[in-house]
Amino acid sequence: MNQGLIGNWSPGIGDPSLAGWLTVLLYGAAAWTVWRLLREWTEPPRHSARYEKWFWRMLLLGLVMLGINKQLDLQSALTEIGRIMADKQGWYKHRSQFQMAFIAGIAMLGLTLFAATLNLIWGAPSPTFWGLLGGTGLVVFVIIRAASFHHVDAVLGHRFSGFQVNWIVEMGALLVITASAWRRRGAH
Repeated sequence: MNQGLIGNWSPGIGDPSLAGWLTVLLYGAAAWTVWRLLREWTEPPRHSARYEKWFWRMLLLGLVMLGINKQLDLQSALTEIGRIMADKQGWYKHRSQFQMAFIAGIAMLGLTLFAATLNLIWGAPSPTFWGLLGGTGLVVFVIIRAASFHHVDAVLGHRFSGFQVNWIVEMGALLVITASAWRRRGAH
């Protein structure tokens, strides 16, 4: 029986744990560091990396949106809408095929976006490349996590030296982005 605003989902704090709040702080730190980079940007665009500043702007926007979403858990509402639609349309029992296709599609989309963005920022200093790696990893992780597939959730819920794999992946990507923006600030 559906008890929430949308199926089983209702607005609220998505992850009230210490790790959840730490992740939100890391989103804030990453966004702040990228914002500082953009605020201090003085160099003219190089032809070979003319979209580099655009990349950092889009990364900042994504970090702010994902940081807000981290605790509002809006992606769970989308997942619940998908579950409800699958159930009403009669293909919920065959969802594993759609889930595998979705994961493969997200992986291909992630690689395509990575390659396209890499082409646009080619020639930029190496911290921008690392920022792209961190950003791509973060977005792919968030989308696959939002799809809430039980076998993926099981892997992400495993612990490694006391830390859940999903914490390591998400926080690790945020630390890579933060360090990259910090190093890029110093490359001016």
